[in-house]
Amino acid sequence: MAAISGVTNVATAGTEVVLAAAGTRANGPVAIRALTANTGFMYIGNAGDGTVASTTGYQLDAGDQIIFSYVGDLSSIMVDSSVNNEKVCWLILGVM
Repeated sequence: MAAISGVTNVATAGTEVVLAAAGTRANGPVAIRALTANTGFMYIGNAGDGTVASTTGYQLDAGDQIIFSYVGDLSSIMVDSSVNNEKVCWLILGVM
């Protein structure tokens, strides 16, 4: 099966967005990387209430990456940024 990947943009810093549309499933590892062109920080996670911020997220600098061993629905991962229009790219590494 072909890999599924995407890019997620945070248009307004301080306003979290979902990593991918609801129903985008990952039944194996998922890699998330902050684009090298970013000038600020990206924050990845979910505080348990569907939010993430600089105080609750896993901070990624430009080019940094995190790998989740299992996610399920990618819409459960939230993304925020410290600068408008910063992006992360993601890739499902496991079999779906």
